[in-house]
Amino acid sequence: MSFEEYAALARQLAEQRRAGERDAAIESERRRDLHAAVEYLHQRLTAQGHRLDQLGRAIGVDQPSAVPPAHPGTAPSAGGTAPPAPTESAGDSAAVSGPSVMPGPGDGGLAGAAGAPGRADVGAYPELPAGEARLALPTAVSPAGVGVPAQRAAAVDPAVELEMARRMADEADRHGQQAELLAQRPELLPTWSPLARAVAVYAGCGAVAGVLMLALVLASGVGLVDGFTLGAWICAGLPALAFFGGYLVLGRWGRPAMVAGTPPRYLPLGFLICFLLVPVAYCGYLLLVRGLR
Repeated sequence: MSFEEYAALARQLAEQRRAGERDAAIESERRRDLHAAVEYLHQRLTAQGHRLDQLGRAIGVDQPSAVPPAHPGTAPSAGGTAPPAPTESAGDSAAVSGPSVMPGPGDGGLAGAAGAPGRADVGAYPELPAGEARLALPTAVSPAGVGVPAQRAAAVDPAVELEMARRMADEADRHGQQAELLAQRPELLPTWSPLARAVAVYAGCGAVAGVLMLALVLASGVGLVDGFTLGAWICAGLPALAFFGGYLVLGRWGRPAMVAGTPPRYLPLGFLICFLLVPVAYCGYLLLVRGLR
């Protein structure tokens, strides 16, 4: 070998070494990026799990129970007895016992080592345990593929799997935000503002109290209720019942599930509405009766 050929070979080897170092650096950088993406995705999924637990507790959903093992042989039964061992299939029994013994040619004796003279006590093939036979002879199930090794699964690209997991995490975040928005709305008049909801609730309770006031007025007209009792109910009793009724309704159906603390119930406004609505309704009733007369 001449010096020029030796120098060219050295340059080629050095170039291959540098290319290998570059490939190793690129692979190392890719692995670091994959590990960082896995860690970030793990943190996202952990935060999503905690948030879903909070949503479940807020709406009163119990935690899911533990999933039982899929295979009956992985855990003992409830009575404490071990489950029965799985039965061998036809392929396993064939793998354990070896090939079928066929009569030898000509004399009808056993073929193979068992058919050799003076070796009658020797089996054709040594028997293997079932587990070793399965590991040593992975064959296909179909008759056409007997003796052919099982096809290995295709290699999975970690980057593609991480991208799919990231998209699923984004979709879970979107649905979680929608659930939080729905959980921040109360059951009663969810699209209304808190002030408008409080006004509507107190006004509705005052209207119910006004109906009861009309019933008391009619009862007073026939002599069942005296004037003092009627005035007490109109000025204090029915407005107080309407106010406390609106207060309880706002506390029960006007509170969102995911709001920290107590939402405003506008107590002064409710007190004013209830204690003015019933007497005003009574005055309007009197004016209407006198106008009709």
